[in-house]
Amino acid sequence: MPETASRLRGRIETVLDAAKAKGHIGRNEANPARWRGHLDKLLPRPSKLSRGHHAAMPYADVPAFVAEIRQRAATAARALEFCILTATRSSEALRAAWEEIDLDAKVWTIPAERMKAGRPHRVPLSGRAAEILKEMGAGRSGDFVFPGQRPGRPLSNMALEMFLRRAQSEYTTHGFRSSFRDWAGNETTFPRELAEHALAHVIGDKAEQAYRRSDALTRRRELMEAWARYCEGGQRDNVVVMPRRAGQ
Repeated sequence: MPETASRLRGRIETVLDAAKAKGHIGRNEANPARWRGHLDKLLPRPSKLSRGHHAAMPYADVPAFVAEIRQRAATAARALEFCILTATRSSEALRAAWEEIDLDAKVWTIPAERMKAGRPHRVPLSGRAAEILKEMGAGRSGDFVFPGQRPGRPLSNMALEMFLRRAQSEYTTHGFRSSFRDWAGNETTFPRELAEHALAHVIGDKAEQAYRRSDALTRRRELMEAWARYCEGGQRDNVVVMPRRAGQ
């Protein structure tokens, strides 16, 4: 991906500059990884490079995939399903701590410092999401809901990537957020703002945000329960299948 390449170039440039400062490289030799005055004359500007997108599974395939991963006993399988059901970022789910969870109220409160938007985010937990937490709680071994192999550390994002590879999936964990968004927009009558709020996206300008004090937790609970039912292969209650035109 272009972003990864850019970061890698920057690190190589830093390493070579350090090597030059310590005399391992001739001081008069140009840094071949330098962007300004060197690579910027040879390569397209970063703004012209295509930005990669997270490969998203078509939402119609999600129920079958969820059924498949439920057959796996691995912690990574539970973490991935929890990510899908809550439509959260993998970093948010993997670092979920027990102190953030209120199972009685079925609410997971992610603190501001762990959110991309820099503000706390309450996630209503569907029945199935709560079941996963209870399952993980039965074998609780630390502060994190999904513990890694190293004591005191959460499961790594690489563990989810490796799980998807073993499942022969071409899709990414983050891409399931797009699957959820497409399902909500195409197959339900839930308002667009509700789906965006569920994804913890910033909605509207600053003036609108100032007036929008509520996080619509009750309505979002209905949305996430509907998504959980869909992931189990059913469409009932709140979910209204929108009619499709011929050829769509």
